[in-house]
Amino acid sequence: MENSKENPLEKSVKEALDKFRPYLQSEGGDMEYLSLDDENRVHIRLVGACGSCPMSTMTLKMGIEEFLKDAVPEVKEVVQEF
Repeated sequence: MENSKENPLEKSVKEALDKFRPYLQSEGGDMEYLSLDDENRVHIRLVGACGSCPMSTMTLKMGIEEFLKDAVPEVKEVVQEF
């Protein structure tokens, strides 16, 4: 994806992630949006306390992914990059 031509789906994903971000920040963590691939999978990196937390997979799948799929139904999956 070209950053110069952000598509509407990517914009919606980023807006939804920004709404979820305070939950991570309240625990000393955060996330970095990396990309949206051609299969509508969102790639993120958990950072701070979230990056090293043993519960990060649960946070990713049951927290971020569920929230994002609810907010942006086109999203198929959230993938954690390390």
